[in-house]
Amino acid sequence: MSTSLHGHGTRRTTASGNSSLGRLVSDTTADLQKLMRQEVALAKAEIRQEAKKAGKAAGLFGGAGFAGYMTVVIGSLAAMFGLAHVVDIAWAALIIAALWGVTAAIMAALGRQRMRHVSPPHRTVETLKEDAHLMRRSASHAKAIAAEPISSEPPALPVPHTEHGHR
Repeated sequence: MSTSLHGHGTRRTTASGNSSLGRLVSDTTADLQKLMRQEVALAKAEIRQEAKKAGKAAGLFGGAGFAGYMTVVIGSLAAMFGLAHVVDIAWAALIIAALWGVTAAIMAALGRQRMRHVSPPHRTVETLKEDAHLMRRSASHAKAIAAEPISSEPPALPVPHTEHGHR
């Protein structure tokens, strides 16, 4: 019986240095699970770090949006008061409001038109379905291999058939 050290202090003991196929599949599965947990932890850490950066950027965009809104409001008031020198203030306010109403209607129509062309990520959904199918198939294949009895005899090799033709 021999003992070997694997990974971070994990000991594995095998009889005569040879592991059974089931043990190898089990060890491989455990190693893959550990690797996946480590990859997920790394991804979470990276996403957390990037989310902080994105949050700060979003705050700046929000501030820029508010400043833009205030610019439009004050600009609209300035246009209204400027127009009030030509027409009554009530008419000036109504003209500016009508211009904003037309702008809103045009933007809504364009947004609606573009929204009709938005579709779900069909290719990604199909790829994920294929990946899940392959993983299920691989898992069942590994289980089938692990369940097969191990023979002490080497597998028989096929002998090529040659024909000896007459000349």
